[in-house]
Amino acid sequence: MTHNESSRTVFRIGFVLIVLVFASIFGVSSLALRETQSAAEPTSSRQAAEHTQTGIDVLEEQNFAPLRGKRVGLITNQTGVDARGRRTMDVIAHADGVKLVALFSPEHGIAGQLDAKVGNATDAATGLKIFSLYGDTRRPTEEMLQGLDALVFDIQDAGVRFYTFITTMGYCLEAAARHKMPFFVLDRPDPLGGEKIQGPMLDPSRISFVGYFRLPIVYAMTLGELARMFAAENKMGLDLHVIAMKNWHRSQTFDQTGLTWIPPSPNLRTVKEAFLYPGIEILQAAGVSVGRGTDAPFEQSGAPWIHSDVLLGSLTPRQIPGVSFAAASFTPSDGLYKGEACAGVKLTVTDRNAFDSIRTGLEISDALHRLYPERFEVTKLMDLLASQTTVDGLIAYQSPASIIASWDSDLAQFRTLRAKYLIYD
Repeated sequence: MTHNESSRTVFRIGFVLIVLVFASIFGVSSLALRETQSAAEPTSSRQAAEHTQTGIDVLEEQNFAPLRGKRVGLITNQTGVDARGRRTMDVIAHADGVKLVALFSPEHGIAGQLDAKVGNATDAATGLKIFSLYGDTRRPTEEMLQGLDALVFDIQDAGVRFYTFITTMGYCLEAAARHKMPFFVLDRPDPLGGEKIQGPMLDPSRISFVGYFRLPIVYAMTLGELARMFAAENKMGLDLHVIAMKNWHRSQTFDQTGLTWIPPSPNLRTVKEAFLYPGIEILQAAGVSVGRGTDAPFEQSGAPWIHSDVLLGSLTPRQIPGVSFAAASFTPSDGLYKGEACAGVKLTVTDRNAFDSIRTGLEISDALHRLYPERFEVTKLMDLLASQTTVDGLIAYQSPASIIASWDSDLAQFRTLRAKYLIYD
């Protein structure tokens, strides 16, 4: 009996020790795994110390005081939601002391699902008229602005010069200034972060709907900061109010904010695609599919006349930082080369900090221009690059590195100008 009790005691102690050892090993292994994942991936929303509060969330905290007593027109789309996922149009429609009178939609429509001209419509939930600013007109008309005391803008931008939401905002700023109407920007993050500036400056002669203001392609500014720049530099004399975010810093990209990514347009489905978009999109005008009509837009590019192995043979030795290439084949269901088999490359961003989308686009352009000079329409890169010296350099087979170096002076001047209008650290 005594012997049995001693045995049981020894067994219990041994068992406890074994459990503790395994627990320790498992805990260390799990920690090591977490640390490995953290090193390989950008900081995600669950790792963010504080979630970013967008302008609409801050406006709610203010109990809508800036809009009290006003009849409001709201420029928005499906990206305009608060922290609870409620549409900004619904939130403002039910705000005490505020009268929401009209809605305005940008390119792709109020739901962000259209890749064509957009007509006027009516919002089912609020019963309000939706005036399209990507239809018969791209600017608010006198009729649209009747009965309004203020315009409010709440849309998630892509952080890219030729993405047309910033032009729509610019046109609305001008309209508000003409009508002596206050303009409120409910600010949101630049999804690409607020630090990296990439690409050539827009030529002054290229001001258009895909180039509202002299900016580089990637400008590292929020819409609120851009609005301050547009209003001041264009001498609008506008009563502008930016409802600034809380808990956003320039070093943060969208997936570090704790916010949910809502595709701002049909082909910008993920943050990953948003980072590829600026440099890959420029290729389409020159006759290359950028993956529209596939399940991976901007993650692949190609054409019926491209041979994947030949293009890979040109791109791989270039050792472009932060990106790798693999052979790709796809048949777009829509857009350029619809229904045609295309060959090309798949792009994978391996190091976002090192990755430069514009450089990547220039390197692909240079490779295609050298390999397929009769098929790759290099002059048409002007459509979105909007920099004649950049296109001339590519035509003359200058290296992408030397072309990029030629932008230094212009970009330094832009950084100086930009600094006057920044809101966030």
